[in-house]
Amino acid sequence: MTGLVVYLAGPGKSNEHENPHVVAGHESIVFAAPAGEMSHEDAIALAGELDTARVVFGTEVSVTSRRKMNAAIDDGVPRSVALADATSDQNVWHCSLSLKPEEGELSDEKWATIAADFMKEMDFDDADSPRAPARWVAIRHGKTKAGGDHIHIAASAVREDGTKVNTFNDRKRAQAACNTLEHRYGLDVLQSREQQLGGRGSKPAEQGRADRAHLPETGRDVLERRVRAAATASKTEAEFVRRLRGSGVLVRPRFTKGTTDTVEGYSVALRPNQGEGPVAAVWYGGGKLSKDLTLPRLRSEWDTTTEESANAVDEWTAAKAGKPAKRSGPEAVVADPKLLARAAEDLERWNEYLTSIPVTDRAQWARAAGRTSGVFAAWSAKVENRPGPLAHASKQLARAAQLPAHQRAAKPAGVVSAGGAALIVMACKPGLDATTGYILLLRQLMKATEAIAAASRAAGNAEYAHDLEIVTRERLSEVHTRLEGIELPSAADVYREGTAAEVDATRAAYTVDELTDAESAQRVAQVMAPPPSANTPSKPRTSEQPRRVQPKKPKRERDSRDGR
Repeated sequence: MTGLVVYLAGPGKSNEHENPHVVAGHESIVFAAPAGEMSHEDAIALAGELDTARVVFGTEVSVTSRRKMNAAIDDGVPRSVALADATSDQNVWHCSLSLKPEEGELSDEKWATIAADFMKEMDFDDADSPRAPARWVAIRHGKTKAGGDHIHIAASAVREDGTKVNTFNDRKRAQAACNTLEHRYGLDVLQSREQQLGGRGSKPAEQGRADRAHLPETGRDVLERRVRAAATASKTEAEFVRRLRGSGVLVRPRFTKGTTDTVEGYSVALRPNQGEGPVAAVWYGGGKLSKDLTLPRLRSEWDTTTEESANAVDEWTAAKAGKPAKRSGPEAVVADPKLLARAAEDLERWNEYLTSIPVTDRAQWARAAGRTSGVFAAWSAKVENRPGPLAHASKQLARAAQLPAHQRAAKPAGVVSAGGAALIVMACKPGLDATTGYILLLRQLMKATEAIAAASRAAGNAEYAHDLEIVTRERLSEVHTRLEGIELPSAADVYREGTAAEVDATRAAYTVDELTDAESAQRVAQVMAPPPSANTPSKPRTSEQPRRVQPKKPKRERDSRDGR
């Protein structure tokens, strides 16, 4: 407690704390709190007051992280050691209440009222409750780094009579309390929370790792997209495991206690890059990535016959042991790009199915959003070497797939699934000959996104519908325009860019046979991915093939040839 209060009353990590002072608290804390700006000594004294009940009664508050314990046991750590390592003293409860930067500032008096109501909602200090209150304090010390007005609340997890505060499921209860207070005090209501469309947020440590490595997104975001792509493209659980492992993801099953043939959950991690040194992999359970990526949710879309379940156990076991896959399946097939037209036809039927879903059937719309998101994720995995428009579309659609487990929708019998399109996209080799198929595919995906946006608007979630419409109008329309701008190769009409001087004087032409598969894939990837930043140094272009230099054709002749 002392460490927390001293930090809140101190200068902060970057001297960002300004005028730290108490705005509210338990009655005994408000009575003892200093008036005006707090000093270091004030903070130490205040922490002692907050900690009084715990010290007097000697109450111990220990919490065991089952996830951490189970992960350690899976790694071979003895159960007693894993239990001890996963158990920690948590007698201090800390949270912050923050506004959006555009909401401006509240007065100390308004913050005091909000803080008191919040702690009542959280059952720390409720005059109408038979339980004894717990001591707490609300400290205000300026704005967040993003510019949002906020307060911090530090509370004891021990009540005045020595009993413990029930902090089980406190994150969910805190979100519900915030929603209540937003309506009560006329604050901006977070629609993603109210509509239960919020995805899993990134923790500061995750964002810090990404920033230090100069990565455009966190490892959690990468894993969510890869898991979603693999899950949507797979027809069986065994295929899902193999796809994940083939995409550079470490996979670890969670077996039911006392069994070696019943998998009830899984965890994934990105494989540490070589050269990073002894960096431990950061593991996430499927449900920690997204609510619709738990194993029970994913199984509702797969073939779960007895034979396939046995195959899945074999693949999970091999993954846990770090051994090669037991068998191969559709994930090992390289498909003809002509099949992309078939994927577009599947999505056309998928869009016909979307028109049959009632606006009030939120569970089916959530499933539809999750499956459509999976197709975008599969496509992104194939052609985007860094998060671009396809990854962005996948992330936005995934927000609508976040429903509690008891509200999930069953897979309708006899209805075409978007999974077939995802499978084809992942199996096809990107190339210039796939451009027409990609255009057809994108048009159907844009229609699906528009349908989900319309359903969201009709259901009363105009803010989220607007976000999806922006995805279609701007991000995906830009991709469509760029794809249509690609000239399909002919025997003497595939150009490779040279230096600026070469382009000004001549253009080097290559026949279709001379353009390698890798170069074709690179051309399409350049169209699909966002342009590199200006700070990214360009690599010198090299060629091992002889060039045939042709005079540059007059513009009029080229226009006539292209039919423009």
